Amino acid sequence: MKLAVRYYSKGGNTKKIAEAIAKAVGTEAKTVTEPLDEDVDILFLGSAPYAFDVDDEVKNFISSINVSVGKVINFSTAAVIRSTRKYVEKLFAEKNIPVAEEEFSCRGAFTVLHKGRPNEDDLKSAAEFAKKIIS
Repeated sequence: MKLAVRYYSKGGNTKKIAEAIAKAVGTEAKTVTEPLDEDVDILFLGSAPYAFDVDDEVKNFISSINVSVGKVINFSTAAVIRSTRKYVEKLFAEKNIPVAEEEFSCRGAFTVLHKGRPNEDDLKSAAEFAKKIIS
């Protein structure tokens, strides 16, 4: 099974989760500035909501996909909104790429909110989630 992990992280929260997921499934976490260069069965895509949407870099990554993607597994970190799934699902629908119902989300530190998150428990949960997805 061919897997890829891509993420966008301004403050480092989503990067931590991406690295935990990548390690758990035996691949490398790369930023969304690195396009997919081959077909993948599962794309783990991580982001966080910014102004009730995803960052333009995430949108640009999705629009640039020109390889086959079996399905997308969304993961996100956030201080307020729990998930970015509905934002990325709409973008992937335009490319006829399915976004799985299963997703991982956890709190991320932002200013005074959720200091210390994601924490070790969050990273462990993300890894367990990813292993379950590929099993």
